[in-house]
Amino acid sequence: MNTFTGLFIIMLVLATGTQLWLTKRQYNRVYAHRGKVPPPFSDNIPLEAHQKAADYTIAKIRFERMDLVFSAIILLFWTFGGGLEFLDTAWRSLEFPPIMTGIGVLLSVFFISNVLELPFSVFHTFVLEQRFGFNHTRPATFIKDILIQSLIALIIGFPLAWVVLWLMERSGQLWWLYVWAVWMGFSIFMMWAYPAVISPLFNKFSPLGDTGLKSRIENLLARTGFKSNGIFVMDGSRRSGHGNAYFTGLGANKRIVFFDTLINTLTPGEIEAVLAHELGHFKRRHIHKRIGAMAGLSLTGLALLGWLIDQEWFYTGLGVRHASDYAALILFMFVMPVFTFFMSPLMLHVTRKHEFEADDYAAKQANPHELIQALVKLYKENAATLTPDPLYSAFHDSHPPAPIRVAHLGNKL
Repeated sequence: MNTFTGLFIIMLVLATGTQLWLTKRQYNRVYAHRGKVPPPFSDNIPLEAHQKAADYTIAKIRFERMDLVFSAIILLFWTFGGGLEFLDTAWRSLEFPPIMTGIGVLLSVFFISNVLELPFSVFHTFVLEQRFGFNHTRPATFIKDILIQSLIALIIGFPLAWVVLWLMERSGQLWWLYVWAVWMGFSIFMMWAYPAVISPLFNKFSPLGDTGLKSRIENLLARTGFKSNGIFVMDGSRRSGHGNAYFTGLGANKRIVFFDTLINTLTPGEIEAVLAHELGHFKRRHIHKRIGAMAGLSLTGLALLGWLIDQEWFYTGLGVRHASDYAALILFMFVMPVFTFFMSPLMLHVTRKHEFEADDYAAKQANPHELIQALVKLYKENAATLTPDPLYSAFHDSHPPAPIRVAHLGNKL
């Protein structure tokens, strides 16, 4: 066992153990407060709905624990269990050119990983979500989604993998800089293309038909200076009972999307307030800031990989005997989540700060009371816990906990 092997095992145990401990804290906190609706919500959320949210959260925690343990086992299988080494040897025996061998290994890892995760996806959709009345997905739709996702991954993944591996092989010591440029270009292109090209493969997007609501939204867009490529309603109820709203895309391809479940739950004033929040992300340039953060983190990560790729201990320490560009890339993707787990609170703190800023913007552009009412309805309809553990939330939640967020908006009334 080399030093890196020991370090990786220690970090894996620490990360997995910490996550299991956090789930225990969340379980205990939610269960302890199951019997009483918190005061800020007692007038709007009945005890029965609060208890459903608690039970749903507890069920998700149990599922999360299973997934955590399984993910750790699979990671050990790919590394010290010889999974990646076996695949590498099998593809090398075919004597394809190095880049084609690398693409074969990459796609094989992707395919096998998804097959291994499939039982968890089935359980989550058809057992957990079904139990609490959220699942609307039919088995045929579920299978169709998997097939489409796999085809998209193959169509996009094959040429992207080829370009990345070609650059790693041919562009010298600074390959990581060129790969970073390609990755950023690809990411920005997908942000632009996803809403118009990929999303319609899974959902139907219809122009908003409620003329009164549409007029109200257009007035909001006019006074906030937001230009979009349309206002659409998505058939989210086809797969789930959860509701949401978002805007997506870049440049002239931006579009506003409401789940049909949200349209059916909220009043026009509440919908306007929710949209004002989403526009707050645009006006406060949160999307640009997140793209900048992604660019910085990916550049740092690729520069680190540019150094690791020449270190023999990096391969042997993770169960791979033959050094290669594609093996380094796969191993790096495997181990980075383990080593960066404890950075999660810092990164999520930034996203929660952005949510507060978007709420502040919405409170100026719409009625803050309407936004509070909308949030309370969404907490109820989505069975979101009102009593999360603060430490668990710091590691997991991109949005502020419900009591804190509502109290923050209450100060704007």
